[in-house]
Amino acid sequence: MMALLVVTVERSGIDRYSQELAKRLGVATLETRRYRSLKGTLNLLHALAKVSPPIHFPCQHFARYSLFLRKPFIITVHDLARVCFPFARESMWERIGLKLDALGLKRAQHIIAVSACTQADLVRLLGMPEDKITVIYNGVNRNVFKPVAGRRFDFPYLLYVGTERPRKNLGVLLRAFAILKREGGAPPGLKLVKVGGAGRADKFREATVSEVRRLGLENEVILAGYVSNEELARYYSSALALIMPSLYEGFGLPLVEAMACGCPVIASNTSSLPEVAGDGGLFFAPRDSRELARLIGRVATEPALRDRLIRKGFETVEHFSWERAARATLKLYQKVEAELAFRRRPSMEGPVPSGAVQPAVSLHALPKVRKDNPRVKQ
Repeated sequence: MMALLVVTVERSGIDRYSQELAKRLGVATLETRRYRSLKGTLNLLHALAKVSPPIHFPCQHFARYSLFLRKPFIITVHDLARVCFPFARESMWERIGLKLDALGLKRAQHIIAVSACTQADLVRLLGMPEDKITVIYNGVNRNVFKPVAGRRFDFPYLLYVGTERPRKNLGVLLRAFAILKREGGAPPGLKLVKVGGAGRADKFREATVSEVRRLGLENEVILAGYVSNEELARYYSSALALIMPSLYEGFGLPLVEAMACGCPVIASNTSSLPEVAGDGGLFFAPRDSRELARLIGRVATEPALRDRLIRKGFETVEHFSWERAARATLKLYQKVEAELAFRRRPSMEGPVPSGAVQPAVSLHALPKVRKDNPRVKQ
């Protein structure tokens, strides 16, 4: 028996997690959208009802579905952002969904946390038993995220990768950038480039544009939108530095991607970011825009510091690979398989012989993916 991995098909960092594991685990997968209509949700539950456990859900918000399946499952928790930073306005269905997620997590056979910080949050905020959680770090695809020759722009730039949700704290970076432009200490022509969408609400982009205008940075900030991973590697490779000012992150994938491309990183000193960047980053208190401006100025004007950050970044990123994550995940699958086999063993009989467990997945007559219909692959 081996777990079935649910793979989400969107293009955020969370989706990249299951997509990268699927390439390396060699197990059956079920492709679906992370955001689904009611019909899509029913299709997903119907498809999952046809497979044998355990199921590996790739994101904490799939925990709610376990309540309707009543099957053993493993689940990966990337962060507890919605617990620590709830949206200002949440619909009744969103609030219900989050409560169902918390109930579902308590039913998990095992939980994968992508950082020790996330593990600690699960214990502290949701009361999860620590021995039920294994930390398996995210990885970085070094075939894609590597130093790329040539300049992305003909001017120096700082890089921000992510959405504009409040917890991402983009406003502090904008204010630090304005301080640099106003008081000096930045290279001539320095700009700030943001890659990624605004997030789930138009008001996030409206707040960003409003702050850019208030600070007089209309001609200094570039909103690039989504780009491919290959193009993102080009952005990292020629940036002066990646800035990650978040108030909270469960891992912080842009940190390891940037370090793999030889880009210095500056991050807030909160949540998982110091854990992930280690000696490869510089850190600041997330509300202190002046300190952030000072650190950017140092990276811009101290070649020795920049070289040290690049060197340490390359060393740090060696600890993060999808191959390592896949090996650890397979080991956990085997552990869960043994636990479930022991649970099913008749009390008067000996251990279940190896090879006696039936295959995990029944793949026949499942619907083909269309829009949000799931698709199983073997």
